[in-house]
Amino acid sequence: MSPVLAGVLQLLALIAALALAYRPLGDYMAKVYSSDKHLRVEKWIYKGIGADPNTQMRWPAYLRGVLAFSAVSVLFLYLLQRVQGSLPGSLGFSSIDPDQAFNTAASFVTNTNWQSYYGEQAMGHVVQTAGLAVQNFVSAAVGIAVAVALVRGFSRSRTGELGNFWADLVRGTIRILLPISVIAAIVLVACGAIQNFSGIHSVGQFMGGSQQWNGGAVASQEAIKELGTNGGGYFNANSAHPFENPGPFSNLFEIFLILLIPFALTRTFGRMVGSLRQGYAILATMATIWLGFIALMMWTEFAHHGPAFQIAGGALEGKENRFGVGASSIFAVSTTLTSTGAVDSFHSSFTGLGGGIALLGMQLGEIAPGGTGSGLYGMLIMAIIAVFIAGLMVGRTPEYLGKKIGTREIKFAACYILITPALVLVFTAAAMALPTPGNSMTNSGAHGFSEILYAYTSGANNNGSAFAGLNADTQWFNSTIGIAMLLGRFLPMVFVLALAGSLAEQKPVPATAGTLRTEKPLFTGLLVGAILIITGLTYFPALALGPLAEGLAS
Repeated sequence: MSPVLAGVLQLLALIAALALAYRPLGDYMAKVYSSDKHLRVEKWIYKGIGADPNTQMRWPAYLRGVLAFSAVSVLFLYLLQRVQGSLPGSLGFSSIDPDQAFNTAASFVTNTNWQSYYGEQAMGHVVQTAGLAVQNFVSAAVGIAVAVALVRGFSRSRTGELGNFWADLVRGTIRILLPISVIAAIVLVACGAIQNFSGIHSVGQFMGGSQQWNGGAVASQEAIKELGTNGGGYFNANSAHPFENPGPFSNLFEIFLILLIPFALTRTFGRMVGSLRQGYAILATMATIWLGFIALMMWTEFAHHGPAFQIAGGALEGKENRFGVGASSIFAVSTTLTSTGAVDSFHSSFTGLGGGIALLGMQLGEIAPGGTGSGLYGMLIMAIIAVFIAGLMVGRTPEYLGKKIGTREIKFAACYILITPALVLVFTAAAMALPTPGNSMTNSGAHGFSEILYAYTSGANNNGSAFAGLNADTQWFNSTIGIAMLLGRFLPMVFVLALAGSLAEQKPVPATAGTLRTEKPLFTGLLVGAILIITGLTYFPALALGPLAEGLAS
């Protein structure tokens, strides 16, 4: 079987699995966030944190809940790392330095999971399980909660109430993420992923020394790492490490976990707004971009330029032989079009254009299908922009899902789409202009520029993957990428929730003959075009200096 055919067959199997899970999971999540009943364990949690789950919140109160919970999470995770050297189960590792502890705390709380450290050489069992793994669950649940709040803004009228943040947070964790993660962890253990609390072992003798490995609760963390679109690996090699990702089946299963909730949330959206066809339109937009990027990535990585690529059957540098070019391409696109950041190959070793595709996937805003929750609300923001553009074309006040998109709404949407590019470009320009940050680049020229552009794109978009050629464990990068992660996560949420509150206060507008049919393929095409044009106009100069220049020169 040719490598190209193998990659295509894996893609078809992945699509089939996602299609089978789409309807039941989407409907289930809609019931979870629409139910008035509370499980017994949930009642215990509400009592413990002093929250009333039946109290409806307007958008400022909902936002305060998001920010307060996240601030406490950052502080707790920071302190846990700072005292690691005094904790049991630390495997002899010392406490984490202040700048790296801040970077890691900001990273995992923002669902970014950027890592400027070697996981197996820095973090003990307590920090991994009680700190990082917990944030993998709750940061993903926060993203889903904000998305659900925006959906309620569309579905409700003449009220500013968006639900209860604490109820949405707890339900997302207890009823959705936890049970699926348990099943996924069992599957990964069956595939060969490790799950233990063993210490450090010396393995064999290599050139006069031994190689050391430590164990850990890897399978359980790997499950929520992918399901919650987190991405932080137990080991530095991330999902290329055989302890995390043993073989081809586990690799395909992990890609399935990455895409499962983001795609299924489109059906949840359709259910909650009372029109499944609206959900299908959003799904079609996400799927079109995702499949298009996979096709482009496979083309660039399978293109045979020179005898080395011809003999290898593609660009195999930096890729695991047990996965191959096809599966690595699917993983790379899926992880950069979501906010996952997990890698089963090293993106710095992709072809120049292949690395550019991974970069562009994050620069789209990670909306195809995006992160858990963040992908859906990001796509709905772009849908509002597309409706506004269509309204300008025909000279009509734009409407979406029975809500008028007026000056206030479009300002919130515009602020949302401008925040992340501003963070990426400003920090990249500062790093290139100052004398010290450039010393962290492994490569010079266009590829070196791509390393820094990729780092800030990954941080501000809450992705977490890296080009793997940049030494990011410096005070400059730990601090600035940490700030980019926090601002890139929570500033957009401010405008999403403000927009949700504004929509919920409106009364529904009846559809007329002039209303744009947003459930039709025409709108899907308009939405895809708007996303690509807006991103292209924003990032083209930076991409031209980095991956495009490298790709055209090779």
